Amino acid sequence: MEWLESLGLLGLFLGSALAASIVPFSSDVLYIAILATTGQNLGCFLAATSGSWLGSLFTFSLGWLGKWEWIEKWFKVTREKLEQQQEKVQKYGVWLALFSWVPIVGDLTVLALGFYRAPRGWTFLMLLIGKAIRYLFWNVVVGLF
Repeated sequence: MEWLESLGLLGLFLGSALAASIVPFSSDVLYIAILATTGQNLGCFLAATSGSWLGSLFTFSLGWLGKWEWIEKWFKVTREKLEQQQEKVQKYGVWLALFSWVPIVGDLTVLALGFYRAPRGWTFLMLLIGKAIRYLFWNVVVGLF
Protein backbone atom coordinates (compact mmCIF):
# COMPACT_ATOMS: atom_id res chain seq x y z
CA MET A 1 0.00 0.00 0.00
CA GLU A 2 2.83 2.42 0.83
CA TRP A 3 4.39 1.70 -2.56
CA LEU A 4 1.16 2.68 -4.32
CA GLU A 5 0.85 5.77 -2.14
CA SER A 6 4.39 6.82 -3.09
CA LEU A 7 3.35 6.84 -6.76
CA GLY A 8 0.71 9.51 -6.12
CA LEU A 9 -2.08 9.68 -8.68
CA LEU A 10 -0.60 6.86 -10.76
CA GLY A 11 -0.54 4.67 -7.65
CA LEU A 12 -4.12 5.64 -6.91
CA PHE A 13 -5.14 4.70 -10.45
CA LEU A 14 -3.34 1.34 -10.24
CA GLY A 15 -4.57 0.59 -6.72
CA SER A 16 -8.14 1.40 -7.65
CA ALA A 17 -7.93 -0.80 -10.74
CA LEU A 18 -6.52 -3.71 -8.73
CA ALA A 19 -9.09 -3.31 -5.96
CA ALA A 20 -11.93 -3.37 -8.49
CA SER A 21 -10.58 -6.50 -10.13
CA ILE A 22 -10.15 -9.83 -8.40
CA VAL A 23 -7.42 -8.61 -6.04
CA PRO A 24 -8.93 -8.48 -2.53
CA PHE A 25 -8.22 -5.08 -1.00
CA SER A 26 -10.00 -1.76 -0.66
CA SER A 27 -8.89 1.39 -2.42
CA ASP A 28 -10.71 3.64 0.06
CA VAL A 29 -7.80 3.97 2.49
CA LEU A 30 -5.42 4.64 -0.39
CA TYR A 31 -7.82 7.22 -1.82
CA ILE A 32 -8.19 9.08 1.45
CA ALA A 33 -4.43 9.03 2.11
CA ILE A 34 -3.53 10.44 -1.30
CA LEU A 35 -6.41 12.90 -1.22
CA ALA A 36 -5.36 14.19 2.20
CA THR A 37 -1.66 14.44 1.37
CA THR A 38 -1.95 15.96 -2.10
CA GLY A 39 -5.15 17.97 -1.86
CA GLN A 40 -5.69 17.20 -5.55
CA ASN A 41 -9.38 16.50 -5.22
CA LEU A 42 -10.20 16.49 -8.94
CA GLY A 43 -7.05 14.55 -9.85
CA CYS A 44 -7.72 11.96 -7.15
CA PHE A 45 -11.35 11.68 -8.18
CA LEU A 46 -10.47 11.13 -11.85
CA ALA A 47 -7.60 8.71 -11.16
CA ALA A 48 -9.56 6.58 -8.70
CA THR A 49 -12.80 6.58 -10.68
CA SER A 50 -11.14 5.66 -13.98
CA GLY A 51 -8.91 3.02 -12.37
CA SER A 52 -11.78 1.46 -10.47
CA TRP A 53 -13.98 1.52 -13.56
CA LEU A 54 -11.33 -0.19 -15.69
CA GLY A 55 -10.79 -2.81 -12.98
CA SER A 56 -14.51 -3.51 -13.00
CA LEU A 57 -14.49 -3.83 -16.79
CA PHE A 58 -11.77 -6.46 -16.39
CA THR A 59 -13.85 -8.33 -13.80
CA PHE A 60 -16.94 -8.09 -16.01
CA SER A 61 -14.91 -9.51 -18.91
CA LEU A 62 -13.73 -12.43 -16.79
CA GLY A 63 -17.36 -13.20 -16.02
CA TRP A 64 -18.28 -12.88 -19.70
CA LEU A 65 -15.63 -15.47 -20.57
CA GLY A 66 -16.90 -17.90 -17.94
CA LYS A 67 -18.76 -21.07 -18.83
CA TRP A 68 -21.58 -22.73 -16.88
CA GLU A 69 -19.76 -26.07 -17.06
CA TRP A 70 -16.69 -24.56 -15.36
CA ILE A 71 -18.70 -23.15 -12.49
CA GLU A 72 -20.50 -26.45 -12.01
CA LYS A 73 -17.27 -28.45 -12.11
CA TRP A 74 -14.80 -26.24 -10.21
CA PHE A 75 -17.07 -24.53 -7.70
CA LYS A 76 -19.60 -27.37 -7.33
CA VAL A 77 -22.57 -25.11 -8.02
CA THR A 78 -25.60 -26.85 -9.49
CA ARG A 79 -27.25 -25.69 -12.67
CA GLU A 80 -30.43 -25.02 -10.69
CA LYS A 81 -28.55 -22.65 -8.36
CA LEU A 82 -27.00 -20.87 -11.36
CA GLU A 83 -30.44 -20.47 -12.93
CA GLN A 84 -31.80 -18.99 -9.67
CA GLN A 85 -28.93 -16.51 -9.56
CA GLN A 86 -29.46 -15.68 -13.22
CA GLU A 87 -33.10 -14.83 -12.53
CA LYS A 88 -32.06 -12.40 -9.77
CA VAL A 89 -29.43 -10.77 -11.96
CA GLN A 90 -31.90 -10.42 -14.81
CA LYS A 91 -34.56 -9.04 -12.46
CA TYR A 92 -32.41 -6.12 -11.33
CA GLY A 93 -30.22 -6.01 -14.43
CA VAL A 94 -27.71 -3.27 -15.01
CA TRP A 95 -28.88 -1.39 -11.88
CA LEU A 96 -26.82 -3.85 -9.85
CA ALA A 97 -23.71 -2.26 -11.35
CA LEU A 98 -24.37 0.90 -9.33
CA PHE A 99 -23.42 -1.10 -6.22
CA SER A 100 -20.16 -2.47 -7.61
CA TRP A 101 -18.24 -0.45 -5.02
CA VAL A 102 -19.54 -2.51 -2.09
CA PRO A 103 -16.62 -4.56 -0.71
CA ILE A 104 -16.50 -8.22 -1.80
CA VAL A 105 -20.17 -8.34 -2.86
CA GLY A 106 -19.58 -5.68 -5.52
CA ASP A 107 -16.84 -7.62 -7.30
CA LEU A 108 -18.96 -10.77 -7.27
CA THR A 109 -21.89 -8.79 -8.64
CA VAL A 110 -19.80 -7.44 -11.50
CA LEU A 111 -18.52 -10.95 -12.23
CA ALA A 112 -22.13 -12.21 -12.25
CA LEU A 113 -23.23 -9.40 -14.57
CA GLY A 114 -20.59 -10.51 -17.03
CA PHE A 115 -21.30 -14.20 -16.57
CA TYR A 116 -25.02 -13.77 -17.16
CA ARG A 117 -24.38 -11.48 -20.14
CA ALA A 118 -25.85 -8.19 -18.93
CA PRO A 119 -25.93 -5.59 -21.72
CA ARG A 120 -22.41 -4.23 -21.90
CA GLY A 121 -23.08 -0.60 -22.78
CA TRP A 122 -25.58 0.09 -20.00
CA THR A 123 -23.65 -1.99 -17.50
CA PHE A 124 -20.44 -0.10 -18.25
CA LEU A 125 -22.23 3.23 -17.81
CA MET A 126 -23.78 2.16 -14.49
CA LEU A 127 -20.38 0.91 -13.30
CA LEU A 128 -18.87 4.31 -14.07
CA ILE A 129 -21.68 6.15 -12.27
CA GLY A 130 -21.42 3.87 -9.23
CA LYS A 131 -17.65 4.31 -9.00
CA ALA A 132 -17.95 8.09 -9.39
CA ILE A 133 -20.52 8.30 -6.59
CA ARG A 134 -18.22 6.32 -4.31
CA TYR A 135 -15.28 8.68 -4.71
CA LEU A 136 -17.46 11.79 -4.61
CA PHE A 137 -18.68 10.52 -1.27
CA TRP A 138 -15.11 10.35 0.05
CA ASN A 139 -14.36 13.82 -1.23
CA VAL A 140 -17.37 15.14 0.67
CA VAL A 141 -16.48 13.21 3.84
CA VAL A 142 -12.87 14.43 3.76
CA GLY A 143 -14.23 17.91 3.04
CA LEU A 144 -12.36 18.68 -0.13
CA PHE A 145 -15.22 19.06 -2.61
